[in-house]
Amino acid sequence: MLDVAIIGGGAAGYYAAIQTAMLNPSLRIALFEKGALGLEKVKISGGGRCNVTHDAMEPNYLVTHYPRGEKALLGPFHHYGPKEVITFFESQGVPLKIESDGRMFPVANTSQAILDCFTSLREKLGITLYSKTAVKYIEPLNASGWNIITATETYCAKKVLMATGSSPKMIRMLQELGHGVEATVPSLFTFNIKDPRIEGLAGLSTPAVVHLKLPGIKQKKALHAQGPLLITHWGLSGPAILKLSAWGARLLYGLDYNFTISVNFLPEYKHAQEVLEALHTLKKKDSKKTLMKWVPFGLPKRLWQSLLMHIEIPSDIIWANMTKSQLQSLAEILSASDFEVKGKSTFKEEFVTAGGIKLKEVSFTDVQSKKFPGLYFAGELLNIDAITGGFNFQNAWTTAYLAAKGMVQSLKKSN
Repeated sequence: MLDVAIIGGGAAGYYAAIQTAMLNPSLRIALFEKGALGLEKVKISGGGRCNVTHDAMEPNYLVTHYPRGEKALLGPFHHYGPKEVITFFESQGVPLKIESDGRMFPVANTSQAILDCFTSLREKLGITLYSKTAVKYIEPLNASGWNIITATETYCAKKVLMATGSSPKMIRMLQELGHGVEATVPSLFTFNIKDPRIEGLAGLSTPAVVHLKLPGIKQKKALHAQGPLLITHWGLSGPAILKLSAWGARLLYGLDYNFTISVNFLPEYKHAQEVLEALHTLKKKDSKKTLMKWVPFGLPKRLWQSLLMHIEIPSDIIWANMTKSQLQSLAEILSASDFEVKGKSTFKEEFVTAGGIKLKEVSFTDVQSKKFPGLYFAGELLNIDAITGGFNFQNAWTTAYLAAKGMVQSLKKSN
C-alpha cells in the first residue's frame, strides 16, 4: 500500500512528489510515468531553456494572465506563488534570472538544470519512479484508498494525485469515473496566413496590436492582444498572436480556425486618424526624404517597403509629393491591416490545451476532488491555462504544492 500515488511525470507530477516527500520524508510515494523519464515539456519549453515562472509577484496581477482559472487561482497564489517557487529552486542550487519581459529562466540558461534538480531530488528523497508504466484506470476502494491499474500490475494507494496534463485517455477515464470535464481545445497556437504583404518577410518582428474581427461580436467585447508580432513562413506568430489564441481558444475552435484579424503595426497610435496626423507631420518635417529609403516609426525596413508597395506608393516618391488619398491609405494599412487566417500551427513547446476537470468540482484549498475524497488534481489536467510567459508552469507548481500539502495533512489526520 502506497501512501501517495502520483500519475503523470510532468512538471506538476514531479513537483508534487518532491514537495510531498519534503513535507513528510517517511511517506511511501510513487510516480507513475508512461515514458522513460517524463518532464518532456520542461525539457523543451522556452526553446530548451525552461521558462520556469514570471516576475509577476502580486497575485491580483498574476491571475490576469489566465484566460481560464483566474478566480480559482487567486487564493492559491497568495499561499504559493512565484516568490515561493524562486525560493525553492534557489535552495536547491538552481538560481533564476529575470529577463526584460518578466520571464524567468535558470541562470544556467538550460532546462537541464531543472531536469537535474528534479531527478536528483527524486532519488535523494526515495520517491519510486515507475517509468514506462501507463495507468489504464483508477478505482476507489471505499474509504481506504485507490486501486491504480496498469497493463501488468495493480497498485494500491491511500491518496492519488492526477497530473496527466491534457491526456485524452486520462480525461476520458476521469469522466467515466464521474467527474465533470470541460472539452479540451488547443490554446497557444500560431495563425496560418498567406498574404503578399508578409510574403518573404519571415523572421521579422515588430510590436503590434492584433484584433479579432468577428461578425456578431460588439467592438467593446472584441478580443485583442498587444506585444511582439513575428512574421513566419506560414503566417503570423509571436507573443501577440499566442496571447490572442489563448483568450480566443474556444471561439476560434468553433470557427474551425477560419477568421479575420486586424493588425495595428503602430500600437502607440490607437486609431487611423492619429496615424494620419503623424503622417502629415512627417510630410512637413521630412518633405524631401524618399519614403522607400527612409523608415519612420521604428518599423522593420522590409515590412515598411512591403506595405508601401501593397498600396502602390511609387518607389521614388518623396514625402512632399504624397497626396491626401495616399496618406489616408498609408494610415489605414499601418493601423488596421486585415489578414485572413486559414488554419493554425501548433508546436510542442507552445502546446497547451484549454479544458479539463471542471473547477467547481475541485476544492482549491488542497485541489482535492469534491466528488471523490483522496483524489487530487494538479497542472494542466484542470481547466486552467495561461498565456505564454511562464504562467502555465506557475499553475503547475502552485497546484502541485497545494496537493502535496493537502495529502500530507490528510494522511496525518487519518493516522
